[in-house]
Amino acid sequence: MSASKSKFLLPMPAGSLEVPQMASRLTDNSESYSQALSEQPIYFSLVIPAYNEGRNIQEIIKQLSELLDQVIPNNYELIVVDDDSPDFTWKLAQALMPEYPQLRVMRRQEERGLCTAVIRGWQAARGEILGVIDADLQHPPEVLLKLLAEIERGADLAVASRHVEGGGVSDWSLMRRFLSRGAQLLGLIMLPEVISRVSDPMTGYFLVRRDVIAGKVMNPLGYKILIEVLGRGKIRWIAEVGYVFQERQEGESKVTWKQYLEYLQHLLRLRFSLWPVERFLRFAIVGLSGVFVDMGVLYLLHDTSTFDWPLTRSKIVAAEVAIINNFLWNDRWTFGDVSSKQQGNRQRLKRLLKFNLICLGGLILNVIFLNFLFNVLKINQYLANLIAIGVVTCWNFWINLKLSWRVTEVDKK
Repeated sequence: MSASKSKFLLPMPAGSLEVPQMASRLTDNSESYSQALSEQPIYFSLVIPAYNEGRNIQEIIKQLSELLDQVIPNNYELIVVDDDSPDFTWKLAQALMPEYPQLRVMRRQEERGLCTAVIRGWQAARGEILGVIDADLQHPPEVLLKLLAEIERGADLAVASRHVEGGGVSDWSLMRRFLSRGAQLLGLIMLPEVISRVSDPMTGYFLVRRDVIAGKVMNPLGYKILIEVLGRGKIRWIAEVGYVFQERQEGESKVTWKQYLEYLQHLLRLRFSLWPVERFLRFAIVGLSGVFVDMGVLYLLHDTSTFDWPLTRSKIVAAEVAIINNFLWNDRWTFGDVSSKQQGNRQRLKRLLKFNLICLGGLILNVIFLNFLFNVLKINQYLANLIAIGVVTCWNFWINLKLSWRVTEVDKK
């Protein structure tokens, strides 16, 4: 690589935030240089997002280069992605490129944000393995070798965690510890199937195989990129390595209340993107029809002018009739694409039994809510019944989605 070409900046990728299956064909302001790069895929690409890290950038590049030269010489690249820092971090990094031939630098002038910086760096990367590390030296570079070892053992994702053996924080205040754990707890409540997969979903230090996130359009907000990777990637094997989060030696912390708000927005955005909204709306419409069936049968059985049955017995019979009504409509309409691939009376009967068992579990919750609202809070019996049905609807949909019709399996075909 010539000294002149080694100082070219990477252009920022355009379009959606989607990591390509193969190494990017982006140029370094030279078509022949681009072709030479793209024809030589490498093993590992490490993105270093930066903003006003001029006092740290030289040291982090020096330490990372020395480590990686020992284990995978000439088979890695470091990509600094700088958001046009006022302290000219990008320019300082660019000046280091002749000394460190594996270093590449991207200056972003029209976008901001840590998450998008990481993805743009991955889009320009040539590595089979993609990674991210902070530029402020709070992530110990030596842990990188342990993460690489886990990837070589077969992990799809190797995460540096503060919450496993060997991990921790240095001198965090009680308030900062509380906010960190509180943010993790909030994530567990809103995205349990994503956040619970790792002990430290808030970390920004990890490696991931390109093929498990390639082709996935990402839509992150804020600075917690690992949550986006966990939520959208096809990740099977996760390994965790303990590390002690270091105190910043140079520069200023960028953690603000705005970032906590962006984190909440990110959780909400990911939650709704992972929820099959159209199918849920169909399920809800079918459920609404079941409300009328349920209400009608409940009135017929419980009202003093008709059979005058006790409330609980009337409710159980009414709910079962509504369950059968809902199954028939869901099997034909809500999950019709799945049912068409599982034809036959035997398969239909199995779906009905699963649906019934799941809804009976919901019925138990429904009866508990109904009696509490009616007998304890003295709410009108029909209004109480309506509220109980609404509470249980989300339960019935999610469990049926995973068990009765197995939508995820069909979608893979």
